[in-house]
Amino acid sequence: MSENLKYLGRQIGLVLLVLLVAVILFLVSLMIGYNIIGNGKGSVFSPETWQELIGKFTGN
Repeated sequence: MSENLKYLGRQIGLVLLVLLVAVILFLVSLMIGYNIIGNGKGSVFSPETWQELIGKFTGN
């Protein structure tokens, strides 16, 4: 039973690590896309930008 819990814990840890790396890469790509390529001057992290994007997808 103990070996199964260790295996499960290792697998959950690996999944969480992959999710963390994915989120970090997503944020870095947003910074590169908006600030360097798009000359957005850091606006990607402002709430107004996200409200506008969500509004475009939801139709509000």
